[in-house]
Amino acid sequence: MQYRRLGKAGVKVSALSFGSWVTFGNQVNMDVAKDCMYHAYESGINFFDNAEVYAAGRSEEVMGKIISEAAWNRDSFLVSSKVFWGGDGPNQLGLSRKRVVEACHAALKRLRVDYLDFYFCHRPDKNTPMEETVWAMHNLIQQGKVLYWGTSEWSAQEVQEAMMVARENHLIGPSMEQPQYNMFVRNKVEVEFNKLFRDYGYGSTIWSPLASGILTGKYNNGVPEGSRLTMDDLTWLREKVLTEQNIHKVIALQKIADDLTTSVANLAMAWCLKNEHVSTVITGSTKLSQLQENLKSMDVVEKIDTSVMEAIEAVLDNKPEMPQY
Repeated sequence: MQYRRLGKAGVKVSALSFGSWVTFGNQVNMDVAKDCMYHAYESGINFFDNAEVYAAGRSEEVMGKIISEAAWNRDSFLVSSKVFWGGDGPNQLGLSRKRVVEACHAALKRLRVDYLDFYFCHRPDKNTPMEETVWAMHNLIQQGKVLYWGTSEWSAQEVQEAMMVARENHLIGPSMEQPQYNMFVRNKVEVEFNKLFRDYGYGSTIWSPLASGILTGKYNNGVPEGSRLTMDDLTWLREKVLTEQNIHKVIALQKIADDLTTSVANLAMAWCLKNEHVSTVITGSTKLSQLQENLKSMDVVEKIDTSVMEAIEAVLDNKPEMPQY
């Protein structure tokens, strides 16, 4: 395993990390979750990603039980939560001070830890003043309940606004973004956040490196029974990513992967890791063998040289135009 600094922060994260979106508390049972968590940790993964909204809190409960029973040294792993969607009540949504503080306390209880290493604002909140959210996060850090805070699916402009509020009030600002990034979704990481990464040392913990499984090739001939895209609450995702154009690209990428004696999934994950602004790639799995296969992507990174990258770009044909500054 390789370890990278999270932007300009001193903390180091494993190049591959483990997340539990749509799996823990939903797709997999406790035994499978435990096997995956243990194998991830034993393989050098030190960052475990979660959120209050994942399986309505059950995901954090499952992860917390495993962490508690494993009794790993607290300084050997990092765990995160995200705040925004907490329920249907008037104060159970968004990033108000009340919402942020109460969600943090609830996450700590579910995850069975004394503090969160990373705490993400899961979406921007148009109904709460930026000052209120930044102050709430700053206070949680001052209280030792959170070590670093970040953003997830915010715009670069919103991040810069939060940074400005923090700077003007001498507060601790956000230090990382959690965006979707993969071969089909590129603009945010490669263009919009380029200046934040380059000039401000913003870190990134990217999700969906396999485009919700499309880049594994398993959907080339339809949607397999039991896969995440069969889930009723993910119909929107199936319609968005499962397109004929994307499938044709995956088939072409498979030929490149074959030449490198690897899978198209590992090629896709290694491609993400090649980006210097990617601090860690969050991977998930519904079975141990899937995680074991994903870990092999670390060995593919060095195989992606200039000629391979050019071949990939020729297939994707979606490279964003870089800003001129």
